[in-house]
Amino acid sequence: MPANRESANRTPASFNESVIEEFRANGGKVGGPFEGGDLLLLTTTGAKSGTPRTTPLGYVRHGDSLLIVGSNLGGPRHPDWYRNLLAHPVVSVEIGSRVFEALAVPTEGGRREELFEHVVQAEPGYGEYQARTERLLPVVVLERAEPDGWEPPREIRTLADKLMEVHTWLRDQLRQVRAEVEAHFAARAAHDAAGGGEPPAPGLGLQIRQRCLAFCQALEFHHVSEDAHLFPGIAQYHPHLSEVFDRLSKEHRTVARIQNDLVTLLSGIAIAHPQRFRTELEEMSTELNAHLDYEEDSILPLLTDVPWPPSPATDAAPESADAE
Repeated sequence: MPANRESANRTPASFNESVIEEFRANGGKVGGPFEGGDLLLLTTTGAKSGTPRTTPLGYVRHGDSLLIVGSNLGGPRHPDWYRNLLAHPVVSVEIGSRVFEALAVPTEGGRREELFEHVVQAEPGYGEYQARTERLLPVVVLERAEPDGWEPPREIRTLADKLMEVHTWLRDQLRQVRAEVEAHFAARAAHDAAGGGEPPAPGLGLQIRQRCLAFCQALEFHHVSEDAHLFPGIAQYHPHLSEVFDRLSKEHRTVARIQNDLVTLLSGIAIAHPQRFRTELEEMSTELNAHLDYEEDSILPLLTDVPWPPSPATDAAPESADAE
């Protein structure tokens, strides 16, 4: 029974806090009702508050993936952590003494049924939780947050290196979103050509939504940090670049508008018109890559002598520590 191994909204906060404290003090090992179980700590960002929320959860392995279930002990509502990850897909996971970021992807259709069956075989109590409620218990896959094939730079010594790392990550994330979109539309086309029946499985709708939302939120954070810290810091020493910074800030607003339109479009990707969706995505890709190219050409040379991470004694562009 996972009843002893899964936290829920009804679990007193003080109990959760004691489990979290014991988990972190003992390299992931805890006693009491969680003893001997597969337990992780999931830290999500509050959907409304924006503050970190850590929850102890049972998990089940499936190949190289980790599965968590929004059972809420069979209650009528999804747990808060599930609503949080729908709003902020990148989560922090702690297993043992290891801490890593993951992309939280709820599963759909046949894929969800397949994985829930696997979960129930490992932990039969989840089947009992499902029997207690009319809602479909979410099955969430914790995937690698980085895009496929992502290799971080071996060494980052300057702020220019750090900026290029962020830009490369953004480009790779966008590339993966585009690849997943094409896979989704190809599966839909094949399904339609076959004359109906069950939709293709596994579905990519939520996977694409989560990946794109994570990308858009990272891009927004990057741009806000530049506008608030990096650009003003550089402008103190290079006032002749004011027109460059004005252009970059204007481009930030353009990209923000496009990405907001794209997230809205993603909410209905299961029925989205392929060509319209591709047009939106291509527009965003073109704008973003042109913006990143211009930023690298105009700003990068100014950052090659700024050490990263910054030291307290660094005088040049002192606020750039929060740039990325």
